[in-house]
Amino acid sequence: MRFVDVTGRREAAGRSIRLLDMARRLPQLVRRSLALAWRVDRPATVGLLVCQALSGVMQAMGLLAISGTLTALLSSGDVFHRLMQAWPSLALLAGTAGARAVMGITVNWLSSRLGPLMTREAEQMLLDGCTEVELCAYDEPDFNRDREAADRGAQVTGDLINEGQDLIASSASFLAGAFVLAGVHPVLLPLLVAASLPQAVSQVSAARVRYLANLRSNGDYRMLSVLRWHIYTKDAADQIRAGTMAPFLSGRYRQTVARINREDRAAANKGARMSLIGAACGGLGSAIVWAAVVGLLATGRISVGHAGTAVFALQTVGQSVRGLVSVGSRAMRTGLYMDDWNNFLEKAGGFRMRRGTYRPEPPKKIEIKSVFHRYAGKDRDALSDVSLTLRQGQVTALVGFNGSGKSTLSKLVSGLYLPTDGQVLWDGTPTSDADPQALWQQVALVPQDYAHWPLTVRENITLGQPSPRGDEAVREACEAADADEVVDKLGAGLDTLLAREWLNGEELSGGQWQRIALGRAFFREAGLLVLDEPTANLDPRAEYRIFQRLRDLARDRAVLLVTHRITNVAVADRIVVLDEGRIVQEGTYQELSSQPGLFQQLLSYQVSSDASLSEGGQHQAHT
Repeated sequence: MRFVDVTGRREAAGRSIRLLDMARRLPQLVRRSLALAWRVDRPATVGLLVCQALSGVMQAMGLLAISGTLTALLSSGDVFHRLMQAWPSLALLAGTAGARAVMGITVNWLSSRLGPLMTREAEQMLLDGCTEVELCAYDEPDFNRDREAADRGAQVTGDLINEGQDLIASSASFLAGAFVLAGVHPVLLPLLVAASLPQAVSQVSAARVRYLANLRSNGDYRMLSVLRWHIYTKDAADQIRAGTMAPFLSGRYRQTVARINREDRAAANKGARMSLIGAACGGLGSAIVWAAVVGLLATGRISVGHAGTAVFALQTVGQSVRGLVSVGSRAMRTGLYMDDWNNFLEKAGGFRMRRGTYRPEPPKKIEIKSVFHRYAGKDRDALSDVSLTLRQGQVTALVGFNGSGKSTLSKLVSGLYLPTDGQVLWDGTPTSDADPQALWQQVALVPQDYAHWPLTVRENITLGQPSPRGDEAVREACEAADADEVVDKLGAGLDTLLAREWLNGEELSGGQWQRIALGRAFFREAGLLVLDEPTANLDPRAEYRIFQRLRDLARDRAVLLVTHRITNVAVADRIVVLDEGRIVQEGTYQELSSQPGLFQQLLSYQVSSDASLSEGGQHQAHT
């Protein structure tokens, strides 16, 4: 359950957080943040760049004004005359300070405006990437792990614009201070940079330690999220209580937290040691720099006014260097998370649906020809050499034991999966050559695990694609699915929100939700109707009604029915029996029920089970 970086890529990326790597990488990160900012708000991006450039110019002019002010005030002569000489520099100093304050406010405003937009855009790109991939991508373990890592990257994308602006501001401040400092005396700037290096190295090393610690705790953080969800939501609340699982789950949570805390403490201790060593070396370097200033002043190589200017310039450059390193290390960590996001988008691109442009009409014939299918990571085929034909106006039923390939075949017929080998032809055209969106417009699917959308009843039926006939079509679909009885009992009818946790929302039972799911399929004017265990949660009366209406629904559709209720497949025109991914029997209900084979065996189990339940009910009634 803990994170294991099998490829070593992310571990290697974390260990590459070093000063030289950071110097090479930071310009790329700034460009990346500006590119995304440009995508979401071009005027704000231009405004940020202009304000940062002007702020740097104002800072340089302010330092020059300080130099002019100190030179005038420390010169000999009448005080009034010296004040008059200093006046222009003082006015320039006040003006640049005010201008920088305005620029800072503007930068903060624009950054706070851009950050959320960038985060939402990154999340939207992630969602688009997920919805545009082939369904088989979700069978890849790497795809799912990388998707979770990319989600963290999308969330921190907005931070990169603030960090990028801080980097630009620190760079502008450094250049302004360096320009002035070099003008005072050339030896001061290299001395200051050399003095700042120890602290820079220590901060970057500490950032590397924190990232690696967080990387090693990724699996534990995911486990905490899963445990929290199961502990405090309604879904498992009854089972936690009835199974007396609370002490076990709480204990597992505490164990996981303890592992994270150990990693955090170790990282904090190691980072503090590195910072302490860096601070000591940096303090020694600063003493050397200040000694150089005193020495230059004592030997007359710089004036008192220039020495005063050097003091301010040294403070400016020192702060900017420390800011560059501090913000740079944060930006590197953010950049690594963004790498996860970017890498996932590239991976999703590799799974992106690249099919044909054929737009199918309601299919009159669907042919499955020698189809094989194997899921990613499996060592055996889920389907082997399967061939059959579905026709408009006919009901074809798939039966078999669990794991026999029934649901897999239904997804291949629907075009949700493409076969590993063989072909699925819609009126002679392979599903791989069809426009997937146009093909799915002709599919009405009720899967085993149908979604409980937190939407109104109407939206749950229409799936956001209303009919030109309006609510009349919705009510007809509800009536066909026996969902009209459910809707009539809801407070707001079709406008009822099916989510109890929201204001005025209501919750449905499992059987009621299944009727809504059936209503979705019956609402769609599609040429293929696929029902995978459509009555698993229905009571016998509702189940009987659905199967009785199935024949009418199949008049202008091809219907594929997957069910374990063998006694109900008599409604089918043809029954296909699957076993371990192969077709072992095929025929009508009368033919298969009268000949030895797997279907007769399944039927006997069903009849025996129903008889046992009937006897049990009669015995209970007699008692």
